[in-house]
Amino acid sequence: MSRAEVEKIARLVGADAGELGFLRGLPDEDVRAFREQVSGVLNDGAPEMLDRIAAATKLVPAGVAAAISQKALGPRLAAGVAGRLEAGRAAAIIEKLPVSFTAEACGHLDPRKISGIVDRLDEGLVVRIATTLAENRDHLTMGRFVGHMRDQVLRRILEQVDDAAVLRAGFYVDLPERLPRILELMGDDRLGAVVRAAAAEGLWEEALGVAAMVGGDQRLRIAELTARLDAAELDSLVRVTHAEGLWESLLPLVALLGEEDRLAVARLDSLRDPLVLAGVVRAVVATALWGAFLPLVGVLPEEARKVVADAAAGLGDAELDGLVREVDEHDLWELVLPLVELMEETGKERIFALPAFREQEEPPE
Repeated sequence: MSRAEVEKIARLVGADAGELGFLRGLPDEDVRAFREQVSGVLNDGAPEMLDRIAAATKLVPAGVAAAISQKALGPRLAAGVAGRLEAGRAAAIIEKLPVSFTAEACGHLDPRKISGIVDRLDEGLVVRIATTLAENRDHLTMGRFVGHMRDQVLRRILEQVDDAAVLRAGFYVDLPERLPRILELMGDDRLGAVVRAAAAEGLWEEALGVAAMVGGDQRLRIAELTARLDAAELDSLVRVTHAEGLWESLLPLVALLGEEDRLAVARLDSLRDPLVLAGVVRAVVATALWGAFLPLVGVLPEEARKVVADAAAGLGDAELDGLVREVDEHDLWELVLPLVELMEETGKERIFALPAFREQEEPPE
């Protein structure tokens, strides 16, 4: 999600996202707060000229103001002026503008003004603007607006926008609290099609980002629909997750799965790759996700479990001690002890000698 926030900041300041790559190492919530501060400063500190233009537009009919916006201002300045108008007046002018012009201007509108303006626009116009943004592949701007739309508008847009565009817009959504409702409106058939689009279009990072923004039943829906893809599609997910270091996003989804779906994941060829499995172990150590990982390990083929066991045995003492403590905390001994049995003798001895292991063996006084 930090990638999405960095790209939004880059759009705001007219920079290349690569120049802001240093922000990706910061917590997502900090980057989002920074982006909102940047947006506020840019919109509140705009030239007084925009206030004068906004005041002048109140003196002429909406159609004339629209013509001035289109011919004299251009999309960026027109968006700045709209942000200084009363929402009803801004909507009246927008309805007189060509949809293509409005779609371009939408990317520059003060986000604090979006909800008030969208609520006053004709539904059909909102749908046409959204589909134009999709045609222009401006998914970032779609994400800014989608959380402000009423259910009936969202339904109409979903009918006209392709699956990949839906996923990309969801990845950039500014109001993630609206995502559960949007997923509910989609239904399982459409959500399944969007998941398949993630595989077909190479959008697994976006799909994992969306899954991370929802919880409960909606996250379970995404996990189950993903697990029921064919093996080649699931292997592509594992490969992307390994290459991009996204295990922290994927493993909690796997942990939600029932036994049958988990077995389907465990049978994947990619999870027999020693490099992939060793990478998973390193990620699990770094993120303390043993509770999410061990249920999957329990259903891996023995040769894959042996790779995991050897990788775990090669961890440092502090990392192994952390593993044992988490296993004890979540009562996962029935999953980890078979793994210990697959270790070489030196690995077993190290596990049994750990303070955390000895503590859990000692009876309470």
